[in-house]
Amino acid sequence: MAEPVQPTEGSCRCGAVAFRVTAAPMLTMACHCTGCQKMTGSAFSTSVAIPTDGFEVVAGETVRGGLGTGDLHHHHCDACKSWLFTTFASDMGFINVRATLLDDAAAFVPFVETFVAEKLPWADTPAPHKFDAFPPIEAMGPIVQEFSAR
Repeated sequence: MAEPVQPTEGSCRCGAVAFRVTAAPMLTMACHCTGCQKMTGSAFSTSVAIPTDGFEVVAGETVRGGLGTGDLHHHHCDACKSWLFTTFASDMGFINVRATLLDDAAAFVPFVETFVAEKLPWADTPAPHKFDAFPPIEAMGPIVQEFSAR
């Protein structure tokens, strides 16, 4: 996997919302849950966990999409409806940015797959860590450390 150059920028499909990433990624993921499948219109969503202080929207504004309720806040472009990133009701210290919206998305290969129990049988990634649902919280520290050491 090529190391992404910082800062890294990205945008929605129509370009109305643009963002900048100035911190190294904490983790890259692919989520196979049926919610992500429906929101992306694909087999899974890709995301990169970015420290909260290393992410900023530099143009446009987002609207809340997805279910619009609960602890996950899915941010979308109001014009083209692209799903840009996800924040959490309580600050988790990171933001999940949709990796494919980054200008250099090829640098973000999934390191973890979640919800493989809901995975479509043909949807494979090279992620070395796979979990039937979300990883147990105690597994995350060692995985993040392994990711940053690679």
